Amino acid sequence: MAKIITVKTLPASALFKGFAAGFLATLVFHQLTLALLWNVGMAPFAPFSLTATQPFGVPAVFSLAFWGGIWGILFVLVDDNFPRGRAYWITAFLFGAFLPSLVALLIVFPLKGKPVGGDWQLSLLLTAFLINGAWGIGTGLFLKALSNGWHDKSRD
Repeated sequence: MAKIITVKTLPASALFKGFAAGFLATLVFHQLTLALLWNVGMAPFAPFSLTATQPFGVPAVFSLAFWGGIWGILFVLVDDNFPRGRAYWITAFLFGAFLPSLVALLIVFPLKGKPVGGDWQLSLLLTAFLINGAWGIGTGLFLKALSNGWHDKSRD
């Protein structure tokens, strides 16, 4: 029988923690994973881009971190559905690897005038999967830290 995914109702403070966790995970886990992939010649774009975005001229890395924060809110709303123990971290990785990657490839790219899926280039797909998966793990770690959950044995 398929499990129905539930979305919990949370106070604003928990949503803020989700945003902060996703924002920080973008700057740390996502961008450092991208730096590693860039340095080994796998990533098709460099980390920590300061290129101004449209329409506000915000550096790209901070725009990306903002959207990482928005994804962090979604993460905190559904993470009670994740399994406990080690499987939590696998699920956090897969959440990040698939959901944000698919939205970027199928929706954001076309909105920015780029080909759907980035023309399905293997290096782009692997980079998206790995950096967003790292973001998922980072979001889980930061969320745990911000929620004083280090002693929560159900998540270890």
